[in-house]
Amino acid sequence: MIREELVEKIIQLIPEAQISDNVKITEVIVPKDKLHTLAKNLKENEDTRFDYLYCVTGVDWSDKFSVVYHLTSTKFNHSVVIKAYISDRENPEIDSLSDIWRTAEYHEREIFDLFGIRFNNHPDLRRLFLDDDWKGYPLRKDFVDDINMIEFR
Repeated sequence: MIREELVEKIIQLIPEAQISDNVKITEVIVPKDKLHTLAKNLKENEDTRFDYLYCVTGVDWSDKFSVVYHLTSTKFNHSVVIKAYISDRENPEIDSLSDIWRTAEYHEREIFDLFGIRFNNHPDLRRLFLDDDWKGYPLRKDFVDDINMIEFR
């Protein structure tokens, strides 16, 4: 599938999606409440068949968070990056995609552990690297580490 066909399918499904130009891999920004719908469709649609989620990451932009999903189709050899923004820094949450791709489960747990972003309907959302009694989220820009004296400037 060529990029234009993929973009057309995404826009038909999520009209408010924003498509980034001048990038090697097609990038789509969707409202966080539309993320699950788009992801499910991209995996199940016979024309797209994005069957492999190979990377999920969180980003702290100081005023908001984003969650970034990298997908590829092993059948059609095409890729897409889906981004969703979360403006609530006090209670950041977004729907989990672990029911669509099992590989999302540990990626989302890592993001929860290090950024504090909650993934709704996640089957086992708990810390992955840090102790259960750890306070704070070390990859947030507002995290202050008094012991190692690390802080965002």
